[in-house]
Amino acid sequence: MGDRESDRRLVASVRAGDHESVRAALDEGADPDVPDPGTGLPVLCTAVAAFDAQVAEALMDGGADPDRGLPDGSTPLLRALDGGSPAVFQSVLGNDPRLRLPERERARLLARARNRYETGAVEELRRRTGARGPVVAERVTDEGHDWVDQYTLGGRVVRAGHGAVLTWLESRLRVLPSVDELIDRAVAVADEDHVDWWGACYALLERHRREAWPEAPAHSDHPDPVHRRFVADYLRTRGITACDSPFAERESELLTAWAARETDGAVLAKVLEALAEYEHPRMEATGLRHAAHPDPRVRLRAATVLDASEQARSPGARAALLALLGDPDARVRLEACRAGSRDDTLLAPAAEELVRLAEGPYEDLRGGVAETLASSRDRTPAVADALAALLADGDQFVRLEAAYGLALRDDPRTGDAIGQVGPLYGDGFEHDHRVNALWDWTRRENRPWPLAPGAETA
Repeated sequence: MGDRESDRRLVASVRAGDHESVRAALDEGADPDVPDPGTGLPVLCTAVAAFDAQVAEALMDGGADPDRGLPDGSTPLLRALDGGSPAVFQSVLGNDPRLRLPERERARLLARARNRYETGAVEELRRRTGARGPVVAERVTDEGHDWVDQYTLGGRVVRAGHGAVLTWLESRLRVLPSVDELIDRAVAVADEDHVDWWGACYALLERHRREAWPEAPAHSDHPDPVHRRFVADYLRTRGITACDSPFAERESELLTAWAARETDGAVLAKVLEALAEYEHPRMEATGLRHAAHPDPRVRLRAATVLDASEQARSPGARAALLALLGDPDARVRLEACRAGSRDDTLLAPAAEELVRLAEGPYEDLRGGVAETLASSRDRTPAVADALAALLADGDQFVRLEAAYGLALRDDPRTGDAIGQVGPLYGDGFEHDHRVNALWDWTRRENRPWPLAPGAETA
């Protein structure tokens, strides 16, 4: 049991959603199962109800009991399952539930997860509340990553991520559904940014057994383009995470042949994006085949493939990229700029187009334009001036890229540029190569560091 003061700090930190303060209170001896005075339930249930995966993970790391029986017969883990947030459920399930939970409880969890998924979040919410009024729906991100629908009715809130919850539970309990079943779950919501899509993709990625190979790629010929798009996305992710897989050569061959026959533009674009993560002797030829495709999504990924090819770039490939620098679609032009920036012959025209993109009305592309400008080997005044102009952008990451690009060029405006970035709040900046470069510049010039939280902007 923790002391009362640290317990109070823990409760306050959980309610505030401050996971760092939660960890600090636990380090000071707070009881990880201390009840929240507002509900009488352990604070882990407070985190679960708030869909706060980081706080739930901190409590679990501090020794909270996810299997603790509650007055209504549930447990924090069952509440996390019912809540439908994959991120929260992953945090509360713990590291190895196969060792912690008896077989009967594992079977109970699996049956409940499957029931919640098959029933549907809205119907389950109506069953639990008895309410028949309108359901309030909103789309939310689950712990800042993929999206999920959240529903509110009768004072209860659930998220419709039970497909991913079931998939994660099966994975942790080493229950392996068929590949077909996993793909069916993924494509039920035909969006690769949905939690169920990523949950199925992750489960397939975890399978390094030989029997997983013939089933997933078989969907490359599925009549539904959504199924084919999922397989392409799965292979793209495998190319990133398992490039040394014994199946890599076979996968790249499949993607190359698939790109030659695919007729759906969205699927073909994803196939080309996947191919760019592999090596194949026909990669350049594949990119050239689709560089003039009528669908801009395909032309964009044709540029990606041409850029990814490790062969010496042919005159035909340079000509195709030069043509794509003048493409009607701004996204295609930006992708061609990325490829051209790494080619001595195309460096100057790519830089000229980047400057035009930076000056144009392409707010949604500004981050990519700034990043490509900053890293460009072009050292002409026009590029430096474009970077300086981007310091007025409302997006801090665009300003950070612009200042970084000026620092790389040792531009005399660098000092003012760093000040215009603004103080950096949040996690992750301690390992950011751009921040490290700006820090090195300020130390070398013996200047104060203006990006610390709370610092005044220049």
